[in-house]
Amino acid sequence: MNTVVEKGIRSAQAKSTVSKINYYLCGAIIAVLIWSTSFVGTKMAYASFPPLTLGAVRFLIAAAVLGIVRMVIKEQVVKPTRKDLGLIALSGLLGTTIYFALENIGLDLTSASNAALIIASYPAITALLEFIFYRTRISWVKGLGIAVAIFGIYLISGGTQGGQGEQELFGNSLLIAAGVVFALYTFTTRKVVSKYSMLTISYYQMLIGSIAFIPLAFFEVDRWQIPTSGSMLMVVYLGIFCSVIAFFLYNLALRNLSSSTAVALMNLVPVFGVLLSVVVLNEVLRGGQYIGGIIVLIGVVLSVRETKTS
Repeated sequence: MNTVVEKGIRSAQAKSTVSKINYYLCGAIIAVLIWSTSFVGTKMAYASFPPLTLGAVRFLIAAAVLGIVRMVIKEQVVKPTRKDLGLIALSGLLGTTIYFALENIGLDLTSASNAALIIASYPAITALLEFIFYRTRISWVKGLGIAVAIFGIYLISGGTQGGQGEQELFGNSLLIAAGVVFALYTFTTRKVVSKYSMLTISYYQMLIGSIAFIPLAFFEVDRWQIPTSGSMLMVVYLGIFCSVIAFFLYNLALRNLSSSTAVALMNLVPVFGVLLSVVVLNEVLRGGQYIGGIIVLIGVVLSVRETKTS
């Protein structure tokens, strides 16, 4: 009798665990889907907002929302030390101001599908720079993954095609440069991430990054206009959903899912991003983009898979 009861309890616990994992897995997938819409949302917001102005407004909204959240949940305010605040400020400038300035301008010059596919290569770019700066060991599998991903970027950015205009090639180049900045942001944030809550770090990063965006926006003052209701809605969506809600859902999932599962899910961002670009913006993919996108994803999977096992 006791054995039957124990089996019943274990079965119930197992079902509860599976249900809990599925709950957090759904949260992570929702976060990935939201991030995937950012390419299309940004393109639509350009109807009224030029790239740098869009970045300033988007992250001012995100910083305001995070500030309100901190007050509502009454998070214990831990003031970073002067040194750590400097690192957080630097990471905010890198990850918010410089990164999104490059991404927004690049996305303004190229297609949303190109942007989604190039951004898929960022894990491989980060791994390469980690080897250069920190002499992190790279096995042949990881090295192969990085090389494959870079070759995929070459195909996507028009390395074998003369049909792309100079504007699109320049936009692709800015997105690749943004990948380098993203890696530097990752290295900087890594130094403080264990000392403070992610809410605190994100709040200061977005606050400092959005303030630094303001003077950049004035370079576009001749392009300012009264925003349409649709573009304003897109900016609010980008600020609240893509910059705050998706972040919380993904980090909540990270507490209960393995890193391998989380990384694998992130690889869906470019896939969904390209699909949405085709369906919503009616973008047409060239043969090189299809091939390059597949090659990038293969390279990223190889480099990430080796990162987990090395």
